[in-house]
Amino acid sequence: MKVELHELTIREVTENYVDNAEEGVLGYNGRLNIRPKYQREFVYDDKKRNAVIDSIQKSLPLNVMYWAVNEDGSFEVLDGQQRTVSFCQYVNNDYSIDNRFFHNLTETEKQHILNYKLMIYFCEGDDKEKLDWFRIVNIAGERLYDQELRNAVYTGPWLSDAKLKFSKTNCAAYLLAKDYVIGSPIRQELLEIALKWISKGEIEAYMAAHQHDPNANELWMYFRSIIEWVRLTFPNYRREMKGVDWGSLYDQFKNEVINTRALANEVGALMMDDDVTRKRGIYPYVLTRNPRHLNIRAFSDNQKREAYERQKGVCVRCGKQFEISQMEADHITPWHLGGKTHADNCQMLCKQCNREKSGV
Repeated sequence: MKVELHELTIREVTENYVDNAEEGVLGYNGRLNIRPKYQREFVYDDKKRNAVIDSIQKSLPLNVMYWAVNEDGSFEVLDGQQRTVSFCQYVNNDYSIDNRFFHNLTETEKQHILNYKLMIYFCEGDDKEKLDWFRIVNIAGERLYDQELRNAVYTGPWLSDAKLKFSKTNCAAYLLAKDYVIGSPIRQELLEIALKWISKGEIEAYMAAHQHDPNANELWMYFRSIIEWVRLTFPNYRREMKGVDWGSLYDQFKNEVINTRALANEVGALMMDDDVTRKRGIYPYVLTRNPRHLNIRAFSDNQKREAYERQKGVCVRCGKQFEISQMEADHITPWHLGGKTHADNCQMLCKQCNREKSGV
């Protein structure tokens, strides 16, 4: 990969700056794509945005930026989009600082900003090299997420359509699933979740296979099917439903006939069970019956000591004597059979016996 350091002024970068739905976000007299398809939307808050202008006014250095060189001689911002948009918008009079827009500044102040020199690396290479470089420069600055990095490689009509559905503020996927899925659309987290579900974790393989598809309808329909299944299976909404791995549960149980009323009663009972410390895990548990989802409350140190002294240090399973540090607490009556995490239901087993009993 070829990398060269260049020095450009803000005057040059902001020349004919454009930000609209039709043309995108362009600068450098139309030669610089400030927000390529793989980049996030503008996420700086006012404090960070104003800090960029303050650094420029005080002649303090901004971090070095990185542009990718395209085959036609145009450029894409690899790293530095947030800083670039900040000073472009200010010079374009899109916002003020301390009630002073750019056009309110003195001529000397304007020229000081426009003549500020930026240090920019021009990077040439193929898509793979571009992504590797993107990951390297992303160590510092406003951190990019894994899905944002993937979007740098798998651009095309499929990705453009997927981002319309999953990656815009108040996009269709967010409005549909915001109560069930954790993540920000503009950070590409919602798109990543949908891709993880449909690809069974093989996100890059799925994106590579569909990169040149005309649209992302398959992904959208699959995602909608999952959310609709969740709503039908668990009609009584609780906040603990947000963040469950619904995709894998849908794949396992979408074709099963489920007694939703019985399921609702069980969910309600488990929500009131003090021994269940991971309430979100109730939903996968009632379908899979794997108690590991629930994180059952552990016995306290006092309860362990009481059981140990009662047993005089003897493992009730193998009959051998151990130090308390060599033993583990166990439910006499298992939790799934109604046994609670109470002192009278606690017994101490040696570690080997406890693992054999648990099947670990």
